[in-house]
Amino acid sequence: METTVCVVGGGPAGVVLGLLLARQGVEVTVLEKHADFLRDFRGDTVHPSTLTLLDEIGLGTALAGRPGRKVDSLRATFDDGSVRLADFSRLPGGHPYVLFLPQWDFLDVLADEASKLPTFTLLRSTEVVDVLRDGPRVVGVRTADGGEVRARLTVACDGRGSVVRQRLGLRPREFAAPMDVLWFRISRQADDPPGLDMRIGAGGLMLCIDRGDYFQCAYVIAKGGYDEVRADGLDAFRARVAARAPALADRVGELTDWADVRLLTVQLDRLRRWSVPGALLIGDAAHAMSPIGGVGINLAVQDAVATARILGPALAAGRLTDADLDKVRRRRRFPTVVTQAGQRLAQRRLVDPLLHTTGPVKVPAPLRLLGRTPMLQRLAARIVGLGARPEHASS
Repeated sequence: METTVCVVGGGPAGVVLGLLLARQGVEVTVLEKHADFLRDFRGDTVHPSTLTLLDEIGLGTALAGRPGRKVDSLRATFDDGSVRLADFSRLPGGHPYVLFLPQWDFLDVLADEASKLPTFTLLRSTEVVDVLRDGPRVVGVRTADGGEVRARLTVACDGRGSVVRQRLGLRPREFAAPMDVLWFRISRQADDPPGLDMRIGAGGLMLCIDRGDYFQCAYVIAKGGYDEVRADGLDAFRARVAARAPALADRVGELTDWADVRLLTVQLDRLRRWSVPGALLIGDAAHAMSPIGGVGINLAVQDAVATARILGPALAAGRLTDADLDKVRRRRRFPTVVTQAGQRLAQRRLVDPLLHTTGPVKVPAPLRLLGRTPMLQRLAARIVGLGARPEHASS
């Protein structure tokens, strides 16, 4: 088949880009390798900047009807007490909170809207295995069933393990990450405190995300330490979880099998080039983010918005050039570099030392100051919730 734009990957970046280009009259085909969006333990943090974008494109009301949880602060609990690190309630605009929403609900809202447009096509169960070339130019992709999708522009939104990136021979600059993350669910009871809580103690930290009837938990371990954790046995892991979050000790028995625990291998990297003739990479395909701050989805969505705004008019007019593609990188490089620099600093100064601590962990002096200063809490919320360069649907 032939299309104007072939988007590889039906995640947040891919579906947002497809919707916004199709609204400009550009023929777009989005290829998603899975049969549906129902995959657990994917990023589900929707920040105020992204919620504002959804308002701008007329989907805020539809998203509000989905079963999300609004969190207006971030707390960290140490061995000697708790401090509030960020206060989202004072952010400007209509969304002074972070929304935790299953990613499949987020994607369903976008895909349902896009499907109303005659120039949008979503092909599920369609796995891309290679790119098609005409000399040095990318002219589309080849799928696992032997099919071909030819396109004037191919956009890789296929994540940190991007097949398109691999087939193009592009190698990102990698930044060391000291940790990996184990994801799992534990039930939430009515008298549990609401919101977002980070539990910090000897050996690392655990994040408990309030999802209504359960907590989605992220237990941080040393990089490459998963095999050792498994070798110690599930009983030992349950004991570690109970020690980190004593309020959940009566429920750790809900982890009955290692299948209940998913490993997220943390990567932090960035491409020097985001495009080649005929192809562009955005989102995690161009810059894998650390889970610190939960900003991955939001950076990817903002990449997509910038791409549609910058390239859409040229695509609709049939005058897109290869030089236009690099405008996206030039626009989005600054927020990517700034965000990754903050993540690297947090990994180096907070996470890595914690992973090697054996005694009680007290609130560090800078965080104690932060917990006592509302202005600094609002600043932290602005950095996390709005980002370095928020994008808008129209310039």
